[in-house]
Amino acid sequence: MRALAPLGALGRAVLRLLGEVGRVALFALAAVSHILRPPFYAREFAQALVQIGWLSLPVVGLTALFTGGALALQIYAGGARFNAEAVVPQIVAIGIVRELGPVLGGLMVAARVASSIAAEIGTMKVTEQIDALVTLSTDPMKYLAAPRVLAATLAVPVLVAVGDSVGIMGGWLVGVARLDFNGAAYLENTVSFLETWDVTSGLVKGAAFGFIVALMGCYHGMHSRRGAQGVGRATKQAVVSASVLIFAANYILTEVFFAA
Repeated sequence: MRALAPLGALGRAVLRLLGEVGRVALFALAAVSHILRPPFYAREFAQALVQIGWLSLPVVGLTALFTGGALALQIYAGGARFNAEAVVPQIVAIGIVRELGPVLGGLMVAARVASSIAAEIGTMKVTEQIDALVTLSTDPMKYLAAPRVLAATLAVPVLVAVGDSVGIMGGWLVGVARLDFNGAAYLENTVSFLETWDVTSGLVKGAAFGFIVALMGCYHGMHSRRGAQGVGRATKQAVVSASVLIFAANYILTEVFFAA
């Protein structure tokens, strides 16, 4: 029987994981259903839109700027081995727009927003404000989760678009100032190389990542345990789970877009 103990522990861990996946899936379905059904809390939605979108612009912009510059240097160094330095504008553009822009933007928003949402909702649960909402006949899912999930789903693609532009600008700055590219030719190569689907696929990823970030923040906040340690644990779990799911969703969406 002792030899079967590791298998039993593994089985219990798998069952707990599957149970958690089921609870997250049901929570996501509930959040989407509340988004589609009235009443709508416009004030909560507007506040979430500002918090998630506008206030995340600096960190997303700076991340994209330095990423674009570093990417240009690395591609130039690699291309120089094959006398292919001229492809720097094209590879920077495709790398930023299709992959690095959405993923890094999603991760920055996850670090900033998922933790904030989880801490806010978790604190509300600890201080029994969520119970007060129920007493006032207000559905916490509709009042707290739905506006934040909708705001993140709409705001993150805009952040990704801004991050793409700033990242390409970072590559342009490094290419012109450091690598002796002609500024006009660099921009012309970038614009002529990118296709509409390149940009669209990145924005679709941004919407999916925004949904994941807000969903994980709301889910872990709603399921936070009592006390300061419970809120801290929920905040940590929100960021970790959102980051892992962003990488997983990125691979799945990339496979889908590649097959298409």
